[in-house]
Amino acid sequence: MDINRREFLGKIGLGALQVGLISQMPLSSWASSAANTGLPRSLPEAQGVSSKGILDFVNAVETKNLNLHSLIVVRHGNIVAEGWWGPYAPELKHTLYSLSKSFTSTAIGLAVAEGKLKVEDRVVSFFPKDLPATISPNLAAMRVKDLLTMSTGHDTDSTPSLRNSQETNWVKSFLALPVEHEPGTFFVYNSGATYMLSAIIQKLTGENLLTYLTPRLFKPLNIVGADWEVDPNGINTGGWGLRLKTEDIAKFGQLLIQKGMWNGKRLVAENWIKDATSSQVQSKGGSRKKEENDWLQGYGYQFWRCRHDAFRGDGAYGQYCIVLPKEDLVIAITSETADMQGILDQVWDHILPSLKTSVIAADKPGQAQLKQKLSTLALPLMKGKTTSEVAGKVSGKIYAIGENKLSISNISLTFKDGGCDFKIRDDKGEHVVSCGINKWKEGITDISTLPLKLTQTIIPGETKTKIAASGTWTDDNTFEMTWRFIETAHYEIVKCRFDKGDMETEFLRSLAILGNTKDARPVLKGKLVS
Repeated sequence: MDINRREFLGKIGLGALQVGLISQMPLSSWASSAANTGLPRSLPEAQGVSSKGILDFVNAVETKNLNLHSLIVVRHGNIVAEGWWGPYAPELKHTLYSLSKSFTSTAIGLAVAEGKLKVEDRVVSFFPKDLPATISPNLAAMRVKDLLTMSTGHDTDSTPSLRNSQETNWVKSFLALPVEHEPGTFFVYNSGATYMLSAIIQKLTGENLLTYLTPRLFKPLNIVGADWEVDPNGINTGGWGLRLKTEDIAKFGQLLIQKGMWNGKRLVAENWIKDATSSQVQSKGGSRKKEENDWLQGYGYQFWRCRHDAFRGDGAYGQYCIVLPKEDLVIAITSETADMQGILDQVWDHILPSLKTSVIAADKPGQAQLKQKLSTLALPLMKGKTTSEVAGKVSGKIYAIGENKLSISNISLTFKDGGCDFKIRDDKGEHVVSCGINKWKEGITDISTLPLKLTQTIIPGETKTKIAASGTWTDDNTFEMTWRFIETAHYEIVKCRFDKGDMETEFLRSLAILGNTKDARPVLKGKLVS
């Protein structure tokens, strides 16, 4: 996704701990395999990686406020370091945004290997009932390969036209758009093109993209619980919306390094991976000159080329699968950052120089320092006073909310047992978020995450979402909560201000904080009724 669509996350304090799998183990246990993952664990030095280099990377991304949520480093097929910034955790899925594209590309490669299509096939041939009355020469010439390489001929990204159209048939909307350039000659980052790849898979197989990939890719890699957002007609969005665990990303990268082989079985054709991860077109993006810019190294089939002869899949706000074939290295990262180039810079500055071609002498002090660091990773958490004189007066009271576009009718806060239950009633019923005081409390809520996300598409059937919430009194009259939706990249801050019988509630989503913009939702004004 375009660099300018990534906004910058602000710091909000200090916080809770989350221990990575490696960091939970004594040093002597690092070399064992974790159950049901498919990737063994190893000490960094045993795989020719300096513990200090990884530690320097972690310290650097924290110092520069790059806001990582997780990190896994794989060398020679072994996980040598992993950590999650609490409240994110290894068992949680994470929104991948455009890193989803690399999985969509892989599905096309599988379908090509099965003889279902060729990359030279014309896009219009798959959708005869959805074509416009007049088919322009450029539309007629558009190939599957042009979808894969973001060179469809559109002058701008087609995605907003699909999502904002009154037409719920996104395929029809895509085919109706003008194609200003000859396909194959003009690169523009275009998530709608990836959506069309998903639609082609569904058209050819009768299965959506997720269902198609499950037995062919996800099950062999032991990727369990994956889900994917859909368009209004149930077609997986393709260009965004996949959710996986961090180790699932790492396993995908390892499959690519192994040229499509997994446990002695071929999953993906070697020539497909070669073509997909090679530069097919000159890419655009970033603000630096080419030799310093990882967005100008070329684009393959839904993969970016990188400096240092690497390639990657990536997604908005810093979702990464970075692959260095010559170094036999995979790095999986999730985050919420505006500076995606900054994360890559730290990889090149710290992890890449830490690699050696053979085993390094054991560095027990360095390993201990890295273990300690990985065991105390935490996202910032606002900490103020644990209580206020106001708390007892407002606890359990209901505040009637004035007319508002969110259809919220009343709000209440109940303080008990070292926490707070925030209840909100709207036209769909009552919704609750339970938060700790100056600490995270994990739970489930049916409050929608759509206002927080870059994309307004849904996971089919999802009515509740996992959340970690914390609250604190920032002054005598203001209770401020942080709600982290821990299977997304995002959070929001909710401020409740009390003034005698009045209350104001303000919502501020993390993307507004990142971009230094206002949240579009109104400040809610309430009156005490009970």
